[in-house]
Amino acid sequence: MHSRPPLISHAVFNTMSGTNATLERFAWLGDGLAAAIWKRETVEEFTSYVQPGHHTLSCYLGGGYRTERAGVPGRYGAPQQLCSMPDWHESQWVVRGHVHMLHVYFMPEHFTRRAVAELDREPRELTLADRTYFENPRLVQLCEALVGQSWEEPDTLLRANEITHEALSELLRSQAIVRRDLRLRGGLAPLVRRRLADYIEQHLAQPITLGELAQLACMSEFHLARMFRVSFGMPPSSWVAQRRIERARALLKAGKLPLQQIAAACGYADLSHFSHRFSKAVGAPPGRYRQALAG
Repeated sequence: MHSRPPLISHAVFNTMSGTNATLERFAWLGDGLAAAIWKRETVEEFTSYVQPGHHTLSCYLGGGYRTERAGVPGRYGAPQQLCSMPDWHESQWVVRGHVHMLHVYFMPEHFTRRAVAELDREPRELTLADRTYFENPRLVQLCEALVGQSWEEPDTLLRANEITHEALSELLRSQAIVRRDLRLRGGLAPLVRRRLADYIEQHLAQPITLGELAQLACMSEFHLARMFRVSFGMPPSSWVAQRRIERARALLKAGKLPLQQIAAACGYADLSHFSHRFSKAVGAPPGRYRQALAG
């Protein structure tokens, strides 16, 4: 088990720690993601979560047949049942009998920053749905792969990180909803946002300047920088850097191109620069990352 720090900011984890649940495994998976496997045996116990401030994906691994959520009568847990608990949700659970479950903890930005690239939506438009006991075979498959993966060694932790990112993408596609209190102000028009996103994807191998993006959006550099941050959730430079890392991860996962070609395809000046940036973002150099995924 990957040892946890003495203080952990995840409120759902803290709530579970205060119950009779046994923590089987815990690990920080990198990129601010965390996972825990819990086991509980109880006659009957109540557990409440109140606006935890982070998202939680729960996957039942065993039991749960008599566990239910208050306000959702007649529905009980079971192996391969999933729950999505957003940062803003409040819930009370009646836990009975045996429960064995996986929790994945992640911040709202882990979820919504994928919105532009994967759903063509602004990050501020979406949040995670509050869903109790739903089915998604692909998501269950990824959760089971995460449980079956060691979290102890650096290379196996990299594979666990990759599985978790894939699970969050699936969760985004299946459980993203428009915010209830949505009132969009400012930001880029959808057509302009798409134009900028497409331009960046097509030119990751070349230097991309704020001036080029401003000209494409027909704005001043100052105005574009402000509106870009609103619609993409981060400054242009951070978005470009993130997209380069994501392209590098995809090319390394494919396992075909030499590292030098990958560096060039992602806009890095040389292999040393690529290795430094990738290691800083992912926690391992490109060659080791590829070997870890291949393993």
